[in-house]
Amino acid sequence: MKIIYNDGRVEECPQEEELHVLRHTAAHIMAQAIERLYPDACFAFGPATENGFYYDVDLGDKKLTDEDLEAIEKEMHKIVKENLPIKSFILPRDEAIALMEKRNEPYKVEHIGDLADDAPISFYQQGEYIDMCVGPHLTYTKGLKAFKITQQSGAYWRGDKNNKMLTRINGTAFRTQAELDEHLKKLEEAKARDHRKIGRDMGLFMTSDLVGRGLPMFLPKGYTIWMELENYIKAKERRLGYQHVMSPCVGSVDLYKTSGHWDHYKDNMFPAMEVEGESFVLRPMNCPHHMMIYSNRRHSYRELPIRIGEVAHDFRFESSGTLKGIERGRHFCQNDAHLFVTPSQIKDEVSRVCDLIFDVYKDFEIKDYRCVLSLRDPADKVKYHQDDEMWETAESALREVLIQLGIEFTEEIGEAAFYGPKLDVNVRPAVGAEYTLSTCQLDFCLPMKFDLKYIDSDGSEKTPVVIHRAILGSIDRFMAYLIEETEGKFPTWLAPTQVKVIPVSEKFLEYAESVTEELENAGIRAVLDESNEKVGYKIRVAQQEDRVPYMLILGQKEVEGGIVSVRDRKGETMDMSREDFKAMVCEEIRTKKYNC
Repeated sequence: MKIIYNDGRVEECPQEEELHVLRHTAAHIMAQAIERLYPDACFAFGPATENGFYYDVDLGDKKLTDEDLEAIEKEMHKIVKENLPIKSFILPRDEAIALMEKRNEPYKVEHIGDLADDAPISFYQQGEYIDMCVGPHLTYTKGLKAFKITQQSGAYWRGDKNNKMLTRINGTAFRTQAELDEHLKKLEEAKARDHRKIGRDMGLFMTSDLVGRGLPMFLPKGYTIWMELENYIKAKERRLGYQHVMSPCVGSVDLYKTSGHWDHYKDNMFPAMEVEGESFVLRPMNCPHHMMIYSNRRHSYRELPIRIGEVAHDFRFESSGTLKGIERGRHFCQNDAHLFVTPSQIKDEVSRVCDLIFDVYKDFEIKDYRCVLSLRDPADKVKYHQDDEMWETAESALREVLIQLGIEFTEEIGEAAFYGPKLDVNVRPAVGAEYTLSTCQLDFCLPMKFDLKYIDSDGSEKTPVVIHRAILGSIDRFMAYLIEETEGKFPTWLAPTQVKVIPVSEKFLEYAESVTEELENAGIRAVLDESNEKVGYKIRVAQQEDRVPYMLILGQKEVEGGIVSVRDRKGETMDMSREDFKAMVCEEIRTKKYNC
């Protein structure tokens, strides 16, 4: 296919750029369709992305419905059929500003202000629509063969919550309709795995606008899973010498000024509360509290490393457009810990943290992940604590440890915490883009800010190094990951209901009650279905809605033989003695068998 560059050249499109050009052109065609339907619309940015394209649009007070999105897509098809030629041209700065002002494009005018004074500014035009863009694009609108608008959301201008909220309209485009259909099929499959849908269907958690957006509430079944995950990770940590603590969900503003979070992180905090002349905030992280716990008494080098762990409730004011069920909320519980070590202990402790991470991943059969060494951006004088020597020491130390441990990693500039570099372990989930589950951060900064000390072997006072680490990340996000990976078909040890007992009729209820009681006494989460529904319906609910690992179908044969008819969620059946079934389930729970 032929494409046009911003200098007017027309050439064959390199194969590796085809999707980008198609999607970039689709964004312009969508913007033209929006402008036709909403003449007062003002346009911000409209790039191609890895999976499609979007355009951020100021529609005033207009709120788009699904029908509006369908109308925009229909208008896009009209523009494609019109086969409008796409042309490029370049204007000097003053003429570019004048053109954008004439077209009532304030966001484009502001964007021109970001460019160098002598920079030529390129535009693309198709029919009546003109857009400021560097290109390249297709040469005719009819070259766009297969596209679909997929969703809308909110997005702040320039990603800054202090700016106006715009409407972000997303879409995707492919070379052929067959490719698009395959992509849409995968999106439907992903939608079926969405933890928000599964969580709603299974009754795991809920949200309420009256409680507040981004503040999910765990229902009994969901909280059962949550507690099992908490008990699982705490048991592993205790075996490794961690001491668990509990600290408050609020802290004084002075605490966060001391740590540096107030300067570097307050935009992500909930507003301060004034109480009796003091200012408090909901805590966004736990490290300042744990620094104070360490400083509560004097420490000898003989005590180090000291490993303080907590499953802690944290609060961050995430923008509404980023909220996603329990994967990303404004309240979450971190599987957090802080290790206070001597410099000579850094390697061994980072190694133990990495071993714990990958031991957990083995338990949950997490195989699709990558390790990232997140470093500061030295040019960013706002985001990071300013101490070049400290940063060079910390980054070199963490890099050296990872190399010595043989951990493969890539490096990313600008992704460090404000106080130090970190190892992020990013997973690729069944649904959506990759995100960080586990992290291990090296910190020379906060111990100095809080004046932490230990008495060294020579009697002198030294400052410890702190390793921040989260293995499950937040239990909420880890649970969301598991829901989508397993489609709610949790391994037996995690399943909120491990066994559903189903009598085929009321006359077998007494036997079913005795089986249920026996399982419960063995520590198995068993539920007796006493409803008057038909057996087939009960099985379907247990298998498709509750997604229980095992169903026991009990009738005359089972009563007479003192046995149970076992049906797993795959539909496979077998007869077993009550004792053998109980032993099998107890063993799966004890070993945490990953039978999803």
